Amino acid sequence: MRETVEYSHEDAELVKQPIGYWTWAANKTLMAHVRGRLAAVGVTQPQWWVLHQALRSEDGVTREEAVRAHEAKMDVGAGLALDIDLLVERRMLVEGVDGRLRITGEGRDLHRRAAETQRANRVRVHEGVSDEEYLTTLKVLQRMMRNAGGDLRQGA
Repeated sequence: MRETVEYSHEDAELVKQPIGYWTWAANKTLMAHVRGRLAAVGVTQPQWWVLHQALRSEDGVTREEAVRAHEAKMDVGAGLALDIDLLVERRMLVEGVDGRLRITGEGRDLHRRAAETQRANRVRVHEGVSDEEYLTTLKVLQRMMRNAGGDLRQGA
């Protein structure tokens, strides 16, 4: 049985609401949720991205590759350098003489905890939202982005 959701406005008023406000409000709320949950296991969201990238890279990743891969993600860009430094300081990553960052055993453990947290976040946030509704939402947002001149190639 599906829970009844109380929306901010009746449908006739909600359809008149600005998409920019609601996408901003959703982003702010969801990012606070995700970042708070990740902080509870000892990692920032950008650090999680780098750990994930290092884990998936067979031969590690350079600092430049990590920054380039994430510079379009939520305005992280060059600020990622500090997060990388902190991961190295905490021995989650080790930087080889070749300049490549490789994940350590401790980094793998942190990655595992963060991945479990991310899976739980997704379940909680998607509660009561079908895959069909989610897919429709993303397609509508992407169509609106394209209509506004946005670049869809910068996807997650």
